[in-house]
Amino acid sequence: MGDRNDFTKGSIVLKLLQFMIPILGALILQAMYGAVDILVVGRFGTTAGISGVSTGSSIVNLVTFTITGLTMGVTVVMGQYMGEKKPEKVGQVVGGAIWLFLVLACVIAAAMLVFARPLAVLMQAPQEALDLTVLYVRICGGGIFFIIAYNVISSISRGIGDSKMPLIFVGIACVVNILGDLLFIAVFKWNVAGAALATVMAQAVSVLLSILIIRRRRSPFDMKKEYIRCNPEIKRFIRVGTPIAFQEILTQLSFLALCAFINRLGLDASSGYGVANKIVSFVMLVPGALMQSMASFVAQNVGAGQEKRARRAMVTGMCIGCGIGIFITILSFARGDLLAAVFSSDRAVIARAAGYLKGFAPEAVVTAVLFSFIGYYNGHSKTMFVMLQGIAQTFLVRLPMSYLMSIQPSASLTMIGLAAPCATVFGIVLNLLYFIKMSREGAGMDSSQMG
Repeated sequence: MGDRNDFTKGSIVLKLLQFMIPILGALILQAMYGAVDILVVGRFGTTAGISGVSTGSSIVNLVTFTITGLTMGVTVVMGQYMGEKKPEKVGQVVGGAIWLFLVLACVIAAAMLVFARPLAVLMQAPQEALDLTVLYVRICGGGIFFIIAYNVISSISRGIGDSKMPLIFVGIACVVNILGDLLFIAVFKWNVAGAALATVMAQAVSVLLSILIIRRRRSPFDMKKEYIRCNPEIKRFIRVGTPIAFQEILTQLSFLALCAFINRLGLDASSGYGVANKIVSFVMLVPGALMQSMASFVAQNVGAGQEKRARRAMVTGMCIGCGIGIFITILSFARGDLLAAVFSSDRAVIARAAGYLKGFAPEAVVTAVLFSFIGYYNGHSKTMFVMLQGIAQTFLVRLPMSYLMSIQPSASLTMIGLAAPCATVFGIVLNLLYFIKMSREGAGMDSSQMG
């Protein structure tokens, strides 16, 4: 493991930022990647096509986020073995991951092909867009192998402390997706089918090129063909990753419920929330990058038995995230209308979006604290607690408060938006209490106790 990718020594601030910035760049590209299909279909396709891509991508994203949660287990376990200087164990984790996710890809592909229509109906796809939604899901389901492979390769790279390669991979995919959209939709007029094919093709090209790049680089761990099987390491990273994946599923479902609450308030409110949600996805990129970085950084130090350094990294991450979050909070609260105007020219929609952002604005700061805690616990393999605190936030605070605010006689999107930071503060309290509990028990002093 090169010195640059060794998080057990050197400046915490410098190494954390060096690792985090490429992850942030990859997340930004992924956010843009998701918007391109809608933009191109909206300009060169049909209105029903926009609905088909939007609903279909929601179904595909549910699968993708679940897989991403599972691969986080691979990243954490690899990081711990890297910190312990056990390259042969890292190779076994990688081999087990390749075997497991190949099997999952086959199962998921079959499920998406067979159940595409029932899923589209369950998502209440408009009748005129139902067949297009089914088509999008089936095409992406047929190419789900490449979507899963990208996430596995990225998790392996982060596990060895390399965040630049995933940035390169998603950059390649983003460029190919844009070119594919323009060719298939603008030139060939394939509408939704073109968007789905461009997505699959982009992931395929990214995966194939990433494999070529990886084969030319010297690996910091031992990798043998016989490692690609159902081995004992699978159980370990599944135990770490499953709670994260389950939380992702519940989070996505809670967003659907929140959307339903707001849809009851009328078209302007629904559209305003839709615009605000696009802005929120960008606001949450910094905390998201911080959480992923923290998990890898802490995992290595846990493996090396450097608990004090792991805790200093957590505090450092909180300071970095809050520093950036303060600026974003001020901008969202004071000039949410300018941000919303990027996505809509309708004054009523802009006003509603700005109202939601006023309530949501503090989330940019408090989430930096919460996600630093979560990254720290993920790095310790304490993902079961992470899942439970996430469920508590969502179902004890965020959804109840959002629902109560939405049924008021003069329901305000500002008050509904405020439910997010209130839930996060509740989560911080839970995480702080658990941190005190861990400290008293001396948890984390021996990496063998962290599984």
